Amino acid sequence: MTQYIINIADSSHFHYAPLICEEIEISAKIRGTGIAKRTTEYIEDKMRQGKAIIAYTEDGTWVGFCYIETWEEGKYVANSGLIVSREFRGQGIATKIKKKVFELSRNKYPKAKIFGLTTGAAVMKMNSDLGYRPVTYSELTSDESFWNGCSSCVNHPILISKNSKNCLCTAMLYEPQMVEISIPDKVQEESV
Repeated sequence: MTQYIINIADSSHFHYAPLICEEIEISAKIRGTGIAKRTTEYIEDKMRQGKAIIAYTEDGTWVGFCYIETWEEGKYVANSGLIVSREFRGQGIATKIKKKVFELSRNKYPKAKIFGLTTGAAVMKMNSDLGYRPVTYSELTSDESFWNGCSSCVNHPILISKNSKNCLCTAMLYEPQMVEISIPDKVQEESV
C-alpha cells in the first residue's frame, strides 16, 4: 500500500506548482465544470505563506493539493483549489486534504467564516461532514476580488448574468459560532 505524506506546503514544494496548475486545468476540461484557473506563481505564493496543504508519496510523487484564501481582513476564509492527481483518485485522499486545510484555516483564523463554492457532490459531502451548510451567495464575502477569481471559470457568464447572486456552484459556509467541534492545536504532518 502506498504511503502518503500530507502537510503544510512551503517553498520546498514549489516544484509541484506546475503539476498542480496542469491538473486543475485538465480536470476542468474533463469534468466540463467550472474550476478557476490559477497560475504557478499564485500556487507558489500560497505555499510561501503557509496557506496550503500538499500531499505526496514517500518517493516524492505529487498526489494532491488545496489552499486557503482570506477576505475582508480574515473575516472570511475560502478553502479552494482542492485537487487530487487522477492516478490517486478514489482512495480518500481528497477527504484527508480537505480535513487538513480545514484545520489549518481554523488554526490561522479561528473566528473566520469558512466557505467554498463547488459543483461536486463529493466536496459537498466533505463540507457537510465538517459542519458546513448550504447558503445563498449573499452570505459569502462581498469582496469583489473574490468574485473576480471566478472570471476564468467556464460558468462565469452565468454568474454575471445573475448579478453574482447565483451560478452553477453550490455555496457552503462554516460558521464557528454555530458549530462546535474540537480543533487540534497544530496542524501536523501526517503519513497515511
